Amino acid sequence: MDAKIGSFFESIGNFFSGGEQIPWCDRDVIAGCEREVAEASNGDSEERKNESIMRLSWALVHSRKKEDVQRGIAMLETSLGNDKSPLHQREKIYLLAVGYYRSNDYGRSRELVGQCLEIAPDWRQAQSLNKIVEDRIAKDGVIGIGITATGVALIVGGIAAALARKN
Repeated sequence: MDAKIGSFFESIGNFFSGGEQIPWCDRDVIAGCEREVAEASNGDSEERKNESIMRLSWALVHSRKKEDVQRGIAMLETSLGNDKSPLHQREKIYLLAVGYYRSNDYGRSRELVGQCLEIAPDWRQAQSLNKIVEDRIAKDGVIGIGITATGVALIVGGIAAALARKN
């Protein structure tokens, strides 16, 4: 019985906290990736430079800072057309979906993760992100409905109280 109660409260906590499983990235990791990109720009191969930019993009869209996430999105959108590899394209689209999710643009994130799943329907990371995005959209809808219902109830209650005072 205690396990069921604990599970119930955990599910409620996950509902309100988001319960997401997308990793976060620390500022130290981002700084290391920025150093790696700078070093790779000093004469390294184009492949090494592109790999270090991808790592930096990953770190930026997984950051807790909105500015970093926006920078990561900009980097990924700029580089999206430059890569002919379908695997790299898929990864960049996925990271863009993560970035838009972290920017609270759930519609754009859903659209991009849908593109990932069209390319690779069995890709577990994309499936997981899709579920997280859909859950967030549903949660926001439920919260929006609750706020609207509360507002309507307050208005109706106010009208009823005013009418009761009149009589």
